[in-house]
Amino acid sequence: MNDNDEMAPEGFDSEAQESAFTNAFRKGTWLLHNGNAAEAAPLLERAYQLRPDEVDAGINLAGAYILTKKFSKATAILEPLSDKYPDHAMVWTNLGAAYLGNPVLAGEEHQLRAIDAFKRALAIDPLSPSVAYNIGLIYRDRGDKDKAIHWFQRALETNPLDEHARNILTKLEAG
Repeated sequence: MNDNDEMAPEGFDSEAQESAFTNAFRKGTWLLHNGNAAEAAPLLERAYQLRPDEVDAGINLAGAYILTKKFSKATAILEPLSDKYPDHAMVWTNLGAAYLGNPVLAGEEHQLRAIDAFKRALAIDPLSPSVAYNIGLIYRDRGDKDKAIHWFQRALETNPLDEHARNILTKLEAG
């Protein structure tokens, strides 16, 4: 018997546990990446239950929760991951999205927590996709035109083909 066998539920050996994790994780991830977050969530929950220390399982489950507007569930997964993996940009990116929740309904505290998490993601990986754009949106919604312009410019530095950022930046600079 190896150490993993001791951790497996009775009647469920470590090889079967690994197979169950792999199947749930792969199918859940595939569904998530193909726009089926609601269908992905139960599979990713199973994968996360089987391997709660697997960072990608936590990130993907939190992503499914964010996309299905279960922001507090996402935060409950991501905050411990941010402590355990403080240098993982995607943990901070998703945590920013979870803190923000619905941008239309987000209050100042949620916006500021989201900005901090997004900035942490950029400190780890300055090319993190969509992060500068998201910070720009928050500042635009807060009515801070100068900071919004700065962040949309940074978004375009990261992705010069981002037409959404370009359009918003053009409107902000014109107004």
